[in-house]
Amino acid sequence: MINCIVIDDDAIVRKLIEEFIRKTKQLNLLGSFENPVIALSELSHFDDVDIIFLDVEMPEMSGLELLENLKTNPHVIIISGKDKYAIKAFDYDVTDYLLKPVSYSRFYKAVGRTINDIKKSKNDTDCNENENNTARVLFIKENSKLIKLNFSDIYFIEAQENYVSIQTYEKRYLIHFTMKAMHAKFPQGIFVRTHRSYIININHIKTITGNEIPMVLKQGKKDIPIGKSYKQDLLDRLTLIN
Repeated sequence: MINCIVIDDDAIVRKLIEEFIRKTKQLNLLGSFENPVIALSELSHFDDVDIIFLDVEMPEMSGLELLENLKTNPHVIIISGKDKYAIKAFDYDVTDYLLKPVSYSRFYKAVGRTINDIKKSKNDTDCNENENNTARVLFIKENSKLIKLNFSDIYFIEAQENYVSIQTYEKRYLIHFTMKAMHAKFPQGIFVRTHRSYIININHIKTITGNEIPMVLKQGKKDIPIGKSYKQDLLDRLTLIN
């Protein structure tokens, strides 16, 4: 079963999405919230949320602000009455963006795509675990060629709207991919998410200054931000001596 929650201050929309979830055999509703602040607090009690159905415009805290403060990384389907937030929402690596009023057919299509992504991520993770992260290379398509990159040569991955860029010391490669799917393909012990828009190779960390990691590249220095909800996970991956 795919566990999900609903966060929307509109009671009518919230009840509609709840009903859609009950109609969909693969989904299991863990909770439904009208207040995003309460929802964020309650999320700390759930360690198995796969999908969040999330409104954008809400009192006290917007849906995008909630995503900034999430300590976990579930799949997110935005449900909004306005399309003006779509580009910004995809910067947060959301899976889909549904406009109100939402039909069940559109809902089901978004859920199907999300479930496929979840299964694919799980399969990729299982493969990584079974192989004990022995894979050392990644092939990416550039024009009509396949380019081989060693994981050890990759400094960081950056989200750029509907694309991600893979940065080595000398070059950047832009590919059509999501951050979630990209993260699943990389050795989890080496690559860690430091921000909603960045995954970094911890072997290339030389210093950490405040909430930034300076990276020295051929074309100059790049400061990688550390989001507050990702900082502890990063520190847990490092061997610290105070």
